Amino acid sequence: MPDSQPQPARSPDGDAAAPPPGEGALVLCGARLADGRVVDVRLSGGRIEAVGTAGSLAPGPRVDLNGYLLLPAPADPHAHLDTALTADVDGPVPHGVEDVQRRTTEAALLQLGHGATAVRTHVRVGDVAGLRALEGVLAARRTLRGLTELSAVAVPRLLTGAAGADGLAMLRDAVGMGATVIGGCPDLDPDPTGYAETVLALAAEHGCAVDLHTDGAEPARLARLAAMAGGLRPGVAVGPCGALARLPRDQAARAGQQLAAAGVTVVCLPQGDCGVSGGARGGGSWCAPVRLLRATGVRVAAGSGALRDAANPVGRGDPLEAAYLLASHGELAPEQAYEAVSGRARAVMGLPEVRVEAGFPAELLAVRGHAVAGVLSLGYSRLVVHHARVVARTSAVREYGDVQATVALDLPRQSPRGGDPS
Repeated sequence: MPDSQPQPARSPDGDAAAPPPGEGALVLCGARLADGRVVDVRLSGGRIEAVGTAGSLAPGPRVDLNGYLLLPAPADPHAHLDTALTADVDGPVPHGVEDVQRRTTEAALLQLGHGATAVRTHVRVGDVAGLRALEGVLAARRTLRGLTELSAVAVPRLLTGAAGADGLAMLRDAVGMGATVIGGCPDLDPDPTGYAETVLALAAEHGCAVDLHTDGAEPARLARLAAMAGGLRPGVAVGPCGALARLPRDQAARAGQQLAAAGVTVVCLPQGDCGVSGGARGGGSWCAPVRLLRATGVRVAAGSGALRDAANPVGRGDPLEAAYLLASHGELAPEQAYEAVSGRARAVMGLPEVRVEAGFPAELLAVRGHAVAGVLSLGYSRLVVHHARVVARTSAVREYGDVQATVALDLPRQSPRGGDPS
């Protein structure tokens, strides 16, 4: 079919109509936005070029999004891809460069299929494995370029005293290799304050962001961290802070006020603790008290944590599940919960804001459904856009044994071609 002629719209569950990078625009047709409008969206050059009423944009390569809700794509600000998919491994988990690269690539693609077009993954450095895990993650990042954005957080075990000297040297090497964020777990070092000071000083020296593990069980320690972190650019995040949910409300609120005053973001893990911060001590995994923290002014994002490893053998790495859990547990309204895995997540990762408006980055997720609450509950069919290209799609088909009864009662069903969400 000549390029100058109108081309038929394709279902997101059918053959792709997306052009290769740099070869013209792609139009997403008939998508419903969160405010209820049904629009066409033209993408080009990695950005949203135009948004107009359905049928108003010029013909060209198109994807039919009738029956889909179009949202800014989620991002995952707290993953552990170097250990992902190891829950069923017999014996020690292999940490060779190729092993880590393979696991990281597979896990990142799983998360991309869920909708996350950017992932921040924490990677252990030092000890016996040295920098091999980081080397594998960085190799995966190169492999995945154009499909998803992967950033690495270097996580040393110790940084203080004689035992921490090697960790500090390894951390400097990790930044030189390409780790863009400095992390770790101060709670596990003999000198938590010294650990945090070292991380913050190194981050300031290299212009890196900071993302530290802590369960928040000791408010005084959290207050010292907030006091040291205030004003650091490009920014400081802590998480998962699950122990704050076990503190008396006034203590947790005071900790929240201190974090808010310092501009520190909390990254919670609704799907379960990642096993690094010691958050399972004293009563199992808890999610941070998100509603309370937001009330004190804290910026809160949500990550996935462990993806089928020893810390969470059933982890899914699905941002929509994280948002669903926040909403279903009453911590946030559905729209706020989705913002925690999209806008807030992108902000803590230093990524540009995304809106379904002209001029914004074309990082989008289309989910079969009509409203945010519905897609958090039953959003199985998904289409993912990264840099204005369709990079992943999932098609879910629901069928029933008694088809005649289903048709007679006009029950909704999820199918590749139908317009109704299941």
